[in-house]
Amino acid sequence: MDTIASLFSFITTPVSWVIVQFHSVYGKVFGPDTGWAWGLSIVSLVILIRICLIPLFVKQIKATRAMQTLQPEMKKIQERYKNDKQRQSEEMMKLYKESGTNPLSSCLPILAQSPFFFALYHVLNGIASNKTIGVINESLLASAQKAHIFGAPLAAKFTDGSSKVAALGATLTDVRVVTAIMIVMMSASQFYTQRQLMTKNVDTTVKTPFMQQQKMLMYVFPVMFAIFGINFPVGVLVYWLTTNVWTMGQQMYVIHNNPTPGSKAQAAYLERLTKHVTHHEKTRSRGEKAIVKAIVSKGRDRNEFERKFINSLTKVGLVAQPDGTVVKGESTAVESEDGTPTPAVPRRQQPKRQTKAQRQSAAAKAADDNAENAADDTDEPKTSLSKSDEPEDAKPATAAKKPAPKPAGGTRSKAQSGQRKGPQRPKSPSKK
Repeated sequence: MDTIASLFSFITTPVSWVIVQFHSVYGKVFGPDTGWAWGLSIVSLVILIRICLIPLFVKQIKATRAMQTLQPEMKKIQERYKNDKQRQSEEMMKLYKESGTNPLSSCLPILAQSPFFFALYHVLNGIASNKTIGVINESLLASAQKAHIFGAPLAAKFTDGSSKVAALGATLTDVRVVTAIMIVMMSASQFYTQRQLMTKNVDTTVKTPFMQQQKMLMYVFPVMFAIFGINFPVGVLVYWLTTNVWTMGQQMYVIHNNPTPGSKAQAAYLERLTKHVTHHEKTRSRGEKAIVKAIVSKGRDRNEFERKFINSLTKVGLVAQPDGTVVKGESTAVESEDGTPTPAVPRRQQPKRQTKAQRQSAAAKAADDNAENAADDTDEPKTSLSKSDEPEDAKPATAAKKPAPKPAGGTRSKAQSGQRKGPQRPKSPSKK
């Protein structure tokens, strides 16, 4: 470990200087010799480092998504050149070069903060060994040795013996309980971070060996943290737990606001965006415009969640524009599963349901109308333009009778007692 520490000694002085500056601020509030002052100084160091690494984190997200996009092509290359490893690697490098992706970009945040991690470990190891390091002089060294976090010294480890722990002014039980709880929290946060990435923010339409590797890392990383954590000082555990919590929150923000296309997180995001856009009839934030712009630019290459979003806007009379805005339009075409536009079928209006009193009044009115029509037919004088040679007795009896008009639409008349429902057969003429 001394060899590794010497390699990162160039950054030991800046790290110790940042910790001392934060300690001078927190020491005025909590006291210079308290664990709160030194512990919050380490937490603030982590936050400062992670803020500086945000551009690398954005680059990591883009690289990871680019790698996910290339997975189908990579799988084809592996199957085509499965017996020629050299040609396979050459084709892989050619694919990376053509697409402009770099597999190492996803590891940039971890590689970038590694020097700070080893420098902090070297500083805390010097405090445990009673050695001044960087800008930490003898007075600050004595103050740091007095600092305890929930009864555990800042420089104590899980594997330390009782004599070394007693020299730091603590008991072995306190040190092991505190370090064990912090190791469990550190491993659990790492597992949850990887799990939400695999279950929510991964394109479920692509099944490749890369997915299997990520699932395996979901269980390997927590075990590695648990094994290595027993050799970390309490201050380093505070550092690593803080950076894991930061990563978890940062990833939750990305999953919620900028999910991977084709993932479950994108389906949930587009559902929320649909409700928001249909309610306000516009996109308000820059992030929403960027998402809509990316969906419109895909055209027929949209996935099922993106087509559902476009169809939902079309059904309410809204059209997504290439610049990411949403306006009212007359488009009535919706996209099918293969991306081809088809005319939307207008929704049929259902008639309003009438109450029982309204139906009874309508039936009574229809019955009155039928009675009036029947009376008018009987009172009307019979006229004829041409005389008939046939005697009136020879005419069928039903010829003089007109069928009663049907009731008005939407009403039902009750059949008379003793009659069958439905159309009645005409009576045969009487024989004389």
